[in-house]
Amino acid sequence: MRKIVVDTETTGLDPKQGHRIIELAALELEGRKVSMRRFHRYLNPEREIDAGAAAVHGLTYERLQNEAKFADIAASFLEFIEGAELIIHNAPFDMGFLNHELSLLGFPPLQNAVVDTLKVAREMHPGKKNSLDALCSRYEVDNAHRSLHGALLDTELLAEVYFAMTRGQHSLLDDAEAPVIRKPVQLSTDASRPKLRVLQASAEELAEHAQQLLDIDKASKGACLWKKLEPVS
Repeated sequence: MRKIVVDTETTGLDPKQGHRIIELAALELEGRKVSMRRFHRYLNPEREIDAGAAAVHGLTYERLQNEAKFADIAASFLEFIEGAELIIHNAPFDMGFLNHELSLLGFPPLQNAVVDTLKVAREMHPGKKNSLDALCSRYEVDNAHRSLHGALLDTELLAEVYFAMTRGQHSLLDDAEAPVIRKPVQLSTDASRPKLRVLQASAEELAEHAQQLLDIDKASKGACLWKKLEPVS
């Protein structure tokens, strides 16, 4: 399934109070890498922006009043995310705004599968701060250039945080999502069968394996069991 990181910036905190989306970004992942496929738009909210919200993202109505409206980009956004699993930090907030905007245009709510990285982080790190900034610090993702919130920048940061959070689940499997069908092993006593061919790993493959273990050990803060095992002599 395609995976797309999504983030929004808004005029305020509650769409039920008439607040609108003013920036929308979606970034497609390609395996364990960030793809070049992305969707990014600034939007005219057709209303003023709360001072508290403007202090977070730095966007003003004067800056946005000549941008496209959500109605102008809704179809292309829906096409971009069609069938994808959405990765969102604090998903109820962004999904609430997206579904509100869609409802104003007569569209049904989004049916995409959603991974809420805030919920996942709280389960992984109970009792700790799990904001995007806190996760960047915890997983050593460089966010020094993030002086203000921005939807596109935040999708890029969240993608790196997501890779770090899920490294143990996916890296050793190389993101293979297709189920592996294992057939019963049939033992043979036929001495004439050819001998098993053993392929030795190349120096380059061994180096890549060692680096992968170092990455896992770093992400898990020293909890990588494979590194603790001594080679058999």
